[in-house]
Amino acid sequence: MDSKQKYKTKQREIMLEYLKSVQGVHFTARDVCDYFRERGDAIGQSTVYRRLESLVDEGIINKYIVDGSSPACFEYVGEEKHADSVSCVHFKCEKCGKVIHLSCSEIEELQAHLLSEHRFKLNPVRTVFYGLCEDCL
Repeated sequence: MDSKQKYKTKQREIMLEYLKSVQGVHFTARDVCDYFRERGDAIGQSTVYRRLESLVDEGIINKYIVDGSSPACFEYVGEEKHADSVSCVHFKCEKCGKVIHLSCSEIEELQAHLLSEHRFKLNPVRTVFYGLCEDCL
């Protein structure tokens, strides 16, 4: 059991190291699995999924579910930040399916307006705008 615990701790540290290297980029569980497979690291798919969910629970990464046809994507937000302190929305290209993450002051102004003028609190983690990305325009 003690060696198993150390192994899990090592896996967690390896995963955190990778996630820090992709800070500011959205990634899927498959991206993480592919990365470790290409490196030759023995981290199974179910372990990656469990680790990601654990890191979501800890507030180290955010999990975004764009829609029912896209896999969940994640974003490393750091060990000092909390998941609910991030103000962002997502854009999904209706042509190529690319998901774009946007965090800017105008979004925060929109959230404040919706709350003060319409008594509606926007959930930015679940907010998705659909349209065309610049590549598909």
